[in-house]
Amino acid sequence: MASRRRSFKKKSSERNYKRKSGKKTSRIRGDINPDDLVRAIVNLGGNASSKEIWEDLDWPQSVRKDVFLLLRTLVSQKVLVAVDDKQYRLHPKEFLRGELTVNPKGFGFVKLDAKYGDAPVRDVFVPGRFLGSARHSDHVLIQCVSLRKGRMEGRVVMVLKRGLDRIVGILSGNLVRPDDSRISLTVVVSGDLLGARDGDAVLVTLGETRDDQKVAGKIIELLGDPSSGKVQMQMVMRTYDLPHEFSPEVIAQVEAISDKVEPLDGREDLRDIFHVTIDGITARDFDDAVCVEETKKGYRLYVSIADVSHYVKPGTPLDREAYQRGTSVYFPSGVIPMLPERLSNGLCSLNPDEDRYAFCAILDFDQSGKRTSSRFCRSLIRSRHRLTYEYVWGMIDGTLSKDEHIAELEEPVARMAKFGKILEKRRFSRGAIGFELPEVEIIMGDDDQVESLFRRERNAAHKLIEEFMLAANEAVAAHLAEKNVGILYRIHETPDPLKVEDFAKFASNFLSPMPENSISPQWFNKILDLARDTPREYVVNNLLLRTMKQARYSPENVGHFGLSAEFYAHFTSPIRRYPDLQVHRALASYLAGDKQHLKQVGKLADMGEYLSKRERIAIDAERDISNRLKARYIAQHIGETFQGIISGVTSWGLFIELDMMVSGVVTIDALSDDNYFFEENMHRLVGRHTGKRHQLGDLVLVRVEHVDLATFRVNFVMEEEEGEG
Repeated sequence: MASRRRSFKKKSSERNYKRKSGKKTSRIRGDINPDDLVRAIVNLGGNASSKEIWEDLDWPQSVRKDVFLLLRTLVSQKVLVAVDDKQYRLHPKEFLRGELTVNPKGFGFVKLDAKYGDAPVRDVFVPGRFLGSARHSDHVLIQCVSLRKGRMEGRVVMVLKRGLDRIVGILSGNLVRPDDSRISLTVVVSGDLLGARDGDAVLVTLGETRDDQKVAGKIIELLGDPSSGKVQMQMVMRTYDLPHEFSPEVIAQVEAISDKVEPLDGREDLRDIFHVTIDGITARDFDDAVCVEETKKGYRLYVSIADVSHYVKPGTPLDREAYQRGTSVYFPSGVIPMLPERLSNGLCSLNPDEDRYAFCAILDFDQSGKRTSSRFCRSLIRSRHRLTYEYVWGMIDGTLSKDEHIAELEEPVARMAKFGKILEKRRFSRGAIGFELPEVEIIMGDDDQVESLFRRERNAAHKLIEEFMLAANEAVAAHLAEKNVGILYRIHETPDPLKVEDFAKFASNFLSPMPENSISPQWFNKILDLARDTPREYVVNNLLLRTMKQARYSPENVGHFGLSAEFYAHFTSPIRRYPDLQVHRALASYLAGDKQHLKQVGKLADMGEYLSKRERIAIDAERDISNRLKARYIAQHIGETFQGIISGVTSWGLFIELDMMVSGVVTIDALSDDNYFFEENMHRLVGRHTGKRHQLGDLVLVRVEHVDLATFRVNFVMEEEEGEG
């Protein structure tokens, strides 16, 4: 298959079959297209007789022999498989199914549903000329046509299912331009415009695509002025089809829940334990509270998590809604919660000085941070203080003034800081990978516009809470694995060796001495150590992260590569993540002696796949709104100069990442001081006359030249080099 490009050839006969009275238009023999036979087989369930195929096509009797001959020919070409003399199905290596993702440049990739042969296949590339009528997000059947540079190439044979029946767009006259640049069509709207004016964002339904790439549509919702941050949020919510309103049935169920929190049978009263919560300044839901005590042999850690399972019972409308959402989604201008506010910010939030139901992991460690025992219980707790990362960090590093100190917190915070460092040291000593990737903080002003952007810094307070949560997650996963209780593990599989090898070749250009290549967390850490505190640290962290597989949820535990952990599950955030709720329920059932949560791999596998997908959708939506708002912010700074780093190099230009984490490009045409060529193996552009180099990881000064608010693309021009890394 790799040596030839498969294509169907039409028969040469030019005879036309005239329309006869009372019958459909006959097909000319030269128009007999094998694609029609393939579609018929698919429509008939994937396995069909020649007679069934013939009847489904509804073609004239005069071409019947040609169709049967073509079926046998396609079998000989290994396009079809003959189950017997008269039964046919598609060849499994010739036709594949998957979801189409279209690139704004006009080509696409199909993420396959299954495996090709004995090994997983990378996404199949589909050139623009082979997309046919398929649109972004459609589920399609593709035929493999060639193998180029290790990547399979295909063409769309048929659309199995439309992925989008509605889109967000910008109204202009009676036309709507899709907001998503991957959707290359124009919607012609008719009927009531719902008060929408030119330039407004709207939600429209879609009909079938015509040959001119125009689709009839109808406006079903007016979203408003896209210059507003809140409207941008609404646009992203509709684009990713994020559930954002709770049904009356769910609201009624939540309103009927009692406010009373009191000691119950089966719950340990831990209100005398000095719990505190530590979160960001803007946090409104507090799902974890912690306490560290010193013991004769080391430390005892209490990680108490909101007992969401007490309120959200399996199979109820509230549970079904939480599962459908899968996770909360966080935007700079608001949040789409997994649970209604009365639970997320009220009864399930571990607010200070209020009794709350919790699930507690009580973990004992020796002086080196090795866990020596673990115990779990449903409990009743009372948090003493709502602390922020900034406040705790100020106490730890001594920058908090004495007037701001709360006396009863000094010893507990000092103890937490000390123990947090012990846990961190032990985790890294076993090989956990220490990625340092900054995140952007987007601050919205009162006018609903972006007020500022800055890098969110992680301090010792963030890290100690992170260590406590990791410790609890590992302990719960190990305990339930030992007891053979079925849960969703948070797994992170070993990276693809080819991707690691490609990265090693790239990194050898500027990291020295390179450690011998091995796919282990220890090797990854050696690379990160070589890049630490250099201008290329961000680039190395980012590219090394791309070699990793995505973490996901699965009932089959294969460990967590990035954490170098044998057992890991999500237990600490049931307010905002459904997998944590599943783990809580499994643990509660086990503690109560109920065996219903013993291995249920089939059901849990489907749940893990669905919730992993919901997580990726949430991440994509959060990234999308971030890119939109960053583009709108930087558009206010046209002509200004910023420092950045070259984060990517291609034959057509440079990718630049600013300190404030705004990404943009310097096209090769904008490098006017010389004629540059691309040295792919060195990841740089080199001037033919001056020898000047622009290499991955170099620090540069760039000026904001243009911002396209329709595509959120930012164009820079080079000012001068700050210096090479």
